[in-house]
Amino acid sequence: MFCRPRCLSSRMDPLTYKKMILPIKDKLYRLAKMMLQTREEAEDALQDVLLKLWDNRQSLGAYRSVEALAMRMTKNQCLNRLKSPQYRRGPDAHGVEVGSGELPPDRSLEVHDSLRLMQRLVEALPPQQQLVVHLRNVEGYSYEEIEEITGMTVNAIRVNLSRARQHLKEQFSRIDNYENQ
Repeated sequence: MFCRPRCLSSRMDPLTYKKMILPIKDKLYRLAKMMLQTREEAEDALQDVLLKLWDNRQSLGAYRSVEALAMRMTKNQCLNRLKSPQYRRGPDAHGVEVGSGELPPDRSLEVHDSLRLMQRLVEALPPQQQLVVHLRNVEGYSYEEIEEITGMTVNAIRVNLSRARQHLKEQFSRIDNYENQ
């Protein structure tokens, strides 16, 4: 997953850029969406990152992992947007959809409610824990890949992930037990 392209000439053409960047575009979008919460803001942030990558395409060959670079750029772009006074946080109408038709309606509703609750709990985590949970559990990155993306040590990643999971487990159990009484 994190590999350097075999041969990057000093002049990168659009086709090489597309082969390198398009496969990771969805991951970049999911990270931006997780951090910014709205589809529009995530799309804007992704567009900015893709433009920066294009502008710097001639130097991409110097990086060990273009994917890690792109993820880090996305993370930083989102953090900059969150700090910006123009940032507008609001609910996104495009939430998680559950309903393949395989579950009975009452069970489907329970699953949907549990997913929404977990999403709210994850959103309430500190930003660094949110990021680590997303990269590990949603995107499936290894600890070493997360280290490259975030700049955190593997030990710090493990600690943040463990604390986040423990907090999520406790909060989910507490709320679930309260609702089932």
